[in-house]
Amino acid sequence: MEPDLIQDSLKKENFEDYDFGPNFKRLVVNDNVRELQTVLRDKTTNRSDFVFYADRLIRLIVEEGLNQLPYKECEITTPTGNRYNGLVYEKGNCCVSIMRSGEAMEQGLRDCCRSIRIGKILIHSDEDTHDAKVVYSKLPPDIENRKVLLMYPIMSTGNTVIKALNVLKQSKVQEKNIILLNLFITPQAAKAIISKFPDLSILTSEVHPVAPNHFGQKYFGTS
Repeated sequence: MEPDLIQDSLKKENFEDYDFGPNFKRLVVNDNVRELQTVLRDKTTNRSDFVFYADRLIRLIVEEGLNQLPYKECEITTPTGNRYNGLVYEKGNCCVSIMRSGEAMEQGLRDCCRSIRIGKILIHSDEDTHDAKVVYSKLPPDIENRKVLLMYPIMSTGNTVIKALNVLKQSKVQEKNIILLNLFITPQAAKAIISKFPDLSILTSEVHPVAPNHFGQKYFGTS
Protein backbone atom coordinates (compact mmCIF):
# COMPACT_ATOMS: atom_id res chain seq x y z
CA MET A 1 0.00 0.00 0.00
CA GLU A 2 1.29 3.49 -0.92
CA PRO A 3 2.35 5.75 2.02
CA ASP A 4 -0.40 8.26 1.25
CA LEU A 5 -3.03 5.50 1.28
CA ILE A 6 -1.69 4.20 4.58
CA GLN A 7 -1.94 7.68 6.10
CA ASP A 8 -5.49 8.10 4.79
CA SER A 9 -6.42 4.74 6.31
CA LEU A 10 -4.93 5.72 9.67
CA LYS A 11 -6.82 9.02 9.67
CA LYS A 12 -10.16 7.28 9.14
CA GLU A 13 -9.72 4.87 12.07
CA ASN A 14 -10.57 5.96 15.60
CA PHE A 15 -7.92 4.31 17.74
CA GLU A 16 -9.67 5.39 20.94
CA ASP A 17 -12.41 2.89 20.10
CA TYR A 18 -10.18 -0.11 20.77
CA ASP A 19 -11.57 -2.12 23.68
CA PHE A 20 -9.03 -4.31 25.48
CA GLY A 21 -11.09 -5.00 28.58
CA PRO A 22 -11.55 -3.42 32.02
CA ASN A 23 -7.88 -3.67 33.03
CA PHE A 24 -6.74 -1.53 30.09
CA LYS A 25 -6.86 2.19 30.88
CA ARG A 26 -6.01 5.27 28.85
CA LEU A 27 -4.98 8.66 30.14
CA VAL A 28 -7.76 11.20 29.60
CA VAL A 29 -6.70 12.91 26.36
CA ASN A 30 -7.21 16.66 26.41
CA ASP A 31 -5.53 19.26 24.18
CA ASN A 32 -2.51 19.42 26.52
CA VAL A 33 -1.91 15.66 26.30
CA ARG A 34 -2.41 15.64 22.52
CA GLU A 35 0.19 18.38 22.15
CA LEU A 36 2.70 16.36 24.19
CA GLN A 37 2.06 13.30 22.02
CA THR A 38 2.41 15.39 18.86
CA VAL A 39 5.74 16.94 19.85
CA LEU A 40 7.19 13.52 20.74
CA ARG A 41 6.18 12.12 17.33
CA ASP A 42 7.42 15.12 15.33
CA LYS A 43 10.72 14.33 13.58
CA THR A 44 11.73 18.02 13.73
CA THR A 45 11.64 18.17 17.55
CA ASN A 46 15.12 18.79 18.94
CA ARG A 47 16.42 16.63 21.79
CA SER A 48 16.11 19.31 24.48
CA ASP A 49 12.43 19.85 23.71
CA PHE A 50 11.89 16.11 23.31
CA VAL A 51 13.16 15.37 26.82
CA PHE A 52 11.16 18.25 28.30
CA TYR A 53 7.87 17.14 26.72
CA ALA A 54 8.56 13.46 27.37
CA ASP A 55 9.11 14.19 31.06
CA ARG A 56 5.79 16.04 31.18
CA LEU A 57 3.88 13.13 29.64
CA ILE A 58 5.71 10.63 31.84
CA ARG A 59 4.73 12.63 34.91
CA LEU A 60 1.05 12.48 33.94
CA ILE A 61 1.21 8.72 33.44
CA VAL A 62 3.09 8.20 36.70
CA GLU A 63 0.61 10.31 38.65
CA GLU A 64 -2.30 8.30 37.28
CA GLY A 65 -0.42 5.06 37.90
CA LEU A 66 0.08 5.99 41.54
CA ASN A 67 -3.65 6.66 41.70
CA GLN A 68 -4.19 2.97 40.89
CA LEU A 69 -2.28 1.82 43.98
CA PRO A 70 -4.18 0.93 47.16
CA TYR A 71 -4.74 3.53 49.87
CA LYS A 72 -6.06 3.23 53.40
CA GLU A 73 -7.90 5.74 55.55
CA CYS A 74 -6.05 7.55 58.30
CA GLU A 75 -6.59 10.33 60.82
CA ILE A 76 -3.96 12.99 61.43
CA THR A 77 -3.58 16.13 63.53
CA THR A 78 -3.00 19.45 61.75
CA PRO A 79 -0.59 22.16 63.04
CA THR A 80 -3.62 23.98 64.47
CA GLY A 81 -4.58 20.93 66.52
CA ASN A 82 -7.55 19.92 64.37
CA ARG A 83 -8.25 16.32 63.37
CA TYR A 84 -8.33 15.46 59.68
CA ASN A 85 -9.54 12.26 58.01
CA GLY A 86 -7.35 11.50 55.00
CA LEU A 87 -5.63 8.77 53.00
CA VAL A 88 -2.16 7.21 52.98
CA TYR A 89 -0.59 4.64 50.66
CA GLU A 90 -0.66 1.09 51.88
CA LYS A 91 2.86 -0.26 52.39
CA GLY A 92 4.34 -2.68 49.90
CA ASN A 93 4.66 -0.81 46.59
CA CYS A 94 7.66 -0.92 44.28
CA CYS A 95 8.68 -0.16 40.71
CA VAL A 96 10.52 -2.15 38.04
CA SER A 97 11.89 -0.41 34.97
CA ILE A 98 12.75 -2.28 31.78
CA MET A 99 16.17 -0.99 30.74
CA ARG A 100 17.04 1.20 28.95
CA SER A 101 14.07 3.24 27.80
CA GLY A 102 12.09 2.37 30.93
CA GLU A 103 14.71 4.25 32.94
CA ALA A 104 13.47 7.46 31.32
CA MET A 105 10.39 7.13 33.52
CA GLU A 106 12.26 6.69 36.82
CA GLN A 107 12.81 10.39 37.57
CA GLY A 108 9.13 11.12 37.06
CA LEU A 109 8.33 8.40 39.58
CA ARG A 110 10.88 9.66 42.11
CA ASP A 111 9.51 13.19 41.75
CA CYS A 112 6.15 11.84 42.90
CA CYS A 113 7.21 9.09 45.30
CA ARG A 114 10.74 9.61 46.64
CA SER A 115 11.06 6.51 48.80
CA ILE A 116 9.77 3.87 46.38
CA ARG A 117 12.10 0.96 45.63
CA ILE A 118 13.10 0.45 42.00
CA GLY A 119 14.15 -2.84 40.41
CA LYS A 120 15.66 -3.38 36.96
CA ILE A 121 15.21 -5.84 34.11
CA LEU A 122 17.36 -5.78 30.97
CA ILE A 123 15.96 -7.46 27.85
CA HIS A 124 17.92 -7.82 24.61
CA SER A 125 15.70 -7.68 21.51
CA ASP A 126 16.83 -8.73 18.05
CA GLU A 127 15.63 -6.14 15.51
CA ASP A 128 15.52 -8.69 12.68
CA THR A 129 13.84 -11.66 14.38
CA HIS A 130 11.98 -9.65 17.08
CA ASP A 131 13.18 -12.30 19.55
CA ALA A 132 13.86 -11.14 23.09
CA LYS A 133 15.88 -12.66 25.93
CA VAL A 134 16.52 -11.68 29.52
CA VAL A 135 20.08 -10.43 30.10
CA TYR A 136 19.87 -9.10 33.67
CA SER A 137 17.39 -8.60 36.48
CA LYS A 138 17.62 -7.17 39.98
CA LEU A 139 14.38 -7.08 41.95
CA PRO A 140 13.44 -6.32 45.57
CA PRO A 141 13.84 -9.61 47.53
CA ASP A 142 10.23 -9.51 48.77
CA ILE A 143 8.71 -8.43 45.46
CA GLU A 144 6.12 -11.23 45.56
CA ASN A 145 4.45 -9.37 48.44
CA ARG A 146 4.38 -6.00 46.69
CA LYS A 147 2.30 -4.06 44.19
CA VAL A 148 4.55 -3.50 41.16
CA LEU A 149 4.62 -0.56 38.75
CA LEU A 150 6.31 -1.92 35.61
CA MET A 151 7.61 0.91 33.40
CA TYR A 152 8.27 0.78 29.66
CA PRO A 153 7.38 3.77 27.45
CA ILE A 154 7.07 2.32 23.92
CA MET A 155 5.50 -1.01 22.94
CA SER A 156 5.38 -2.10 19.30
CA THR A 157 5.19 -5.90 19.49
CA GLY A 158 4.98 -6.45 23.25
CA ASN A 159 7.77 -9.07 23.17
CA THR A 160 10.08 -7.21 25.54
CA VAL A 161 7.35 -6.58 28.09
CA ILE A 162 6.15 -10.19 27.89
CA LYS A 163 9.67 -11.37 28.75
CA ALA A 164 9.80 -8.95 31.69
CA LEU A 165 6.39 -10.10 32.92
CA ASN A 166 7.61 -13.69 32.82
CA VAL A 167 10.51 -12.67 35.04
CA LEU A 168 8.07 -11.15 37.53
CA LYS A 169 5.87 -14.23 37.45
CA GLN A 170 8.91 -16.44 38.06
CA SER A 171 9.53 -14.26 41.12
CA LYS A 172 5.99 -15.17 42.27
CA VAL A 173 4.46 -11.74 41.59
CA GLN A 174 0.74 -12.10 40.94
CA GLU A 175 -0.59 -10.60 37.70
CA LYS A 176 -3.26 -8.66 39.56
CA ASN A 177 -0.51 -6.88 41.52
CA ILE A 178 1.22 -5.51 38.39
CA ILE A 179 0.41 -2.17 36.76
CA LEU A 180 2.18 -1.56 33.44
CA LEU A 181 2.90 2.14 32.84
CA ASN A 182 3.35 3.07 29.18
CA LEU A 183 3.29 6.12 26.90
CA PHE A 184 2.56 4.63 23.45
CA ILE A 185 1.30 1.14 22.57
CA THR A 186 0.20 -0.52 19.34
CA PRO A 187 -2.99 -2.59 19.14
CA GLN A 188 -0.80 -5.58 18.27
CA ALA A 189 1.23 -5.23 21.47
CA ALA A 190 -1.84 -4.65 23.62
CA LYS A 191 -3.52 -7.81 22.30
CA ALA A 192 -0.36 -9.90 22.69
CA ILE A 193 0.20 -8.84 26.31
CA ILE A 194 -3.42 -9.08 27.43
CA SER A 195 -3.86 -12.53 25.85
CA LYS A 196 -1.00 -13.86 27.98
CA PHE A 197 -1.60 -11.81 31.13
CA PRO A 198 -5.35 -11.10 31.39
CA ASP A 199 -5.22 -10.00 35.04
CA LEU A 200 -2.50 -7.42 34.39
CA SER A 201 -3.45 -3.71 34.51
CA ILE A 202 -2.15 -1.46 31.70
CA LEU A 203 -2.12 2.34 31.70
CA THR A 204 -1.10 4.19 28.53
CA SER A 205 -1.51 7.59 26.91
CA GLU A 206 -2.21 6.39 23.36
CA VAL A 207 -3.09 3.34 21.26
CA HIS A 208 -1.85 3.69 17.69
CA PRO A 209 -0.53 1.23 15.07
CA VAL A 210 2.57 3.37 14.55
CA ALA A 211 4.73 3.64 17.68
CA PRO A 212 7.43 6.33 18.06
CA ASN A 213 10.26 3.79 18.26
CA HIS A 214 12.87 6.54 18.22
CA PHE A 215 11.92 7.42 21.81
CA GLY A 216 14.84 5.82 23.67
CA GLN A 217 17.51 7.03 21.26
CA LYS A 218 16.12 10.56 21.20
CA TYR A 219 15.62 10.76 24.98
CA PHE A 220 19.12 9.55 25.86
CA GLY A 221 20.83 11.23 22.92
CA THR A 222 22.14 8.06 21.32
CA SER A 223 20.59 8.57 17.86
